[in-house]
Amino acid sequence: MTSDPDPALPPYFNIDPDAALAALGPATDTDAFGAIAKRCDAGRADLAARNIEATGTRSLRPFSTWEITRYLIPVAPGHFRRVLKQNPELPQGMSETPGGAKWFTLDEVLRLRAHFGAIGSKSKNYLPYRPDGLPAKMVAVANFKGGVGKTSTAAHLAMSAALDGYKVLVIDLDSQGSMTSIFGGKVEDEWQTVFPLLARHYAEHVRADNQSRVSRGEAPIPLDETMTEALEVDPKSLVQKTHWPNIDLIGAQLNLYWAEFQIPVWRMAARGWKLWDALTESLEAGGLLDDYDVIFLDTPPALGYLTINGLSAADILLVPLGASFLEFDSTGRFFDMLHATFGSIEEAENMAARALGRPELNFEWDAVRAVVTRYDGTQQAELAALMQAYLGPVLSPHRQDFTSLIGQAGEQVQGIYEADYRDFNRETYVRGRQTFDATYAAFKQLLLGSWRRDELARDAP
Repeated sequence: MTSDPDPALPPYFNIDPDAALAALGPATDTDAFGAIAKRCDAGRADLAARNIEATGTRSLRPFSTWEITRYLIPVAPGHFRRVLKQNPELPQGMSETPGGAKWFTLDEVLRLRAHFGAIGSKSKNYLPYRPDGLPAKMVAVANFKGGVGKTSTAAHLAMSAALDGYKVLVIDLDSQGSMTSIFGGKVEDEWQTVFPLLARHYAEHVRADNQSRVSRGEAPIPLDETMTEALEVDPKSLVQKTHWPNIDLIGAQLNLYWAEFQIPVWRMAARGWKLWDALTESLEAGGLLDDYDVIFLDTPPALGYLTINGLSAADILLVPLGASFLEFDSTGRFFDMLHATFGSIEEAENMAARALGRPELNFEWDAVRAVVTRYDGTQQAELAALMQAYLGPVLSPHRQDFTSLIGQAGEQVQGIYEADYRDFNRETYVRGRQTFDATYAAFKQLLLGSWRRDELARDAP
């Protein structure tokens, strides 16, 4: 008696080469990449259109009285309604049906928050803490391992801060432009990214250095067309509005990657140029550190020159990672590379500083925290606890759970805070918000603590 072939054989057995050839299709050449890119462009436009109005611009959904009194302004619903009735000049909201729930734009929510902040109980924090006279805090979200939730974390923290009443600037340093897409940015070329800020900073250094060269009888470094053009760029001209009234954007696109090749050329030509100061000093000179409360920097998944600019500019560094051995291992190597990179910069700079009697360079961050993302407590609790034991306070004790809301919001090309809770099961929405709200609470504690430390240092006798 003969037995039939095992029907449970894996699918990689018994593949017929002729059938494989028939399914292979023609070879791919360079032109085919262009055709694929065009199809992706068409697909992106189609997907993005799901959240775009007929005018061609993205819009932020309104917020209900339930959301406002639960998440945005700490007042009871009844008191909220009484205040609106007593103050008809305040936004009254719109109802989708006669007698239905009232819905408010975020602009209106911000006006209402300001009103409660002016007349409400002094024991409640209607307005977010922000010391007068201190610059914006810059927050870099970085890890050179992709897929750890870096851009998603940065975007949701930006949205959380905006809902909390802060004025936010998001800077996309990643030429993939995912953060730019999340906020509906349109970037035609590298001259609408941070590239001209870096080029302008270098050109200003060269122009100042040339004066010293001429006085020493040396030939000046020529200012090429790129540097000449960059000197005319106003940093504020690179900022574009988004569909969030209090989130602005400096976007990115593929040509930004050119900076990774151009910056080392500039460094070779002018060794005295401090590229790690370029972003900070450009934003400060352009007044952007005064215009915003918090600036989020989304960095590329590599420790290149753009990432170095973002990390050196940051006051707070957040490093997302999953609770897996590979991501823990990779993140450890990331910190090792940070140590080697910034340590080598300090060593090289301080040799010259000591010889000339100048202050030494010392990179410093207000806070550095690793943040566990996409956490599954049923399968990853033991490993997360082990990571916590080794990293200690560097690893935030809050672990950002993965919920179905995260996946559903991603499919709809929007952040969780942009999602209308009516599109989900109420429990799913509340649970999904809870994990991101807790992530923001952990971050906000760092933000307020660092501002308070600066405030006390400034006001000390």
